[in-house]
Amino acid sequence: MDKKTMLEKATHFHGHTCGGLLIGVSAAHYAMELLETEGSSKDEEIVCVAENDSCSVDAIQSLLGCSAGKGNLIFRMRGKQAFSFFNRQTGKSFRIVLKDLDFSNPEEKRDFMLNARGEDIFDVKEVPFDLPPKAKIYKSKRCPLCGELTAEPWLRVQCGKEVCIDCFQNNDPLVR
Repeated sequence: MDKKTMLEKATHFHGHTCGGLLIGVSAAHYAMELLETEGSSKDEEIVCVAENDSCSVDAIQSLLGCSAGKGNLIFRMRGKQAFSFFNRQTGKSFRIVLKDLDFSNPEEKRDFMLNARGEDIFDVKEVPFDLPPKAKIYKSKRCPLCGELTAEPWLRVQCGKEVCIDCFQNNDPLVR
């Protein structure tokens, strides 16, 4: 699939075209090239670890079939336009990082992103971490305080009862 067609598909999913979406389309296109695949991930065979939660990630989702719900889109928040890709079937993995590019206007950026080769847009590096495990499905338990079902890993023990994070009494604002 060419980048212009990919941009149309990603725009339909995302709702509009923007600079971040162009980065994601270019990342997805380059990842397909490096992974030697043309299709999207039906299950969890292609995994993307995104280091940001910008518009670029919507292109990855819509074009490569990576999603948080399937467990093959994982966020490792670093504030970088960087994406690590894994192919569970072939064992291939790599990390692509957006190069420091400067454009005089949005049209110049759009033209460059749609026409440039992947190696002119991104640096390719080794992935600095292992392939994440496949998604797990957890049992849910009812919180005795609010009555809501909560997946087991998100329960906390308080006074001998397993309660959800929202009901857990703790002074740490990050826990709530």
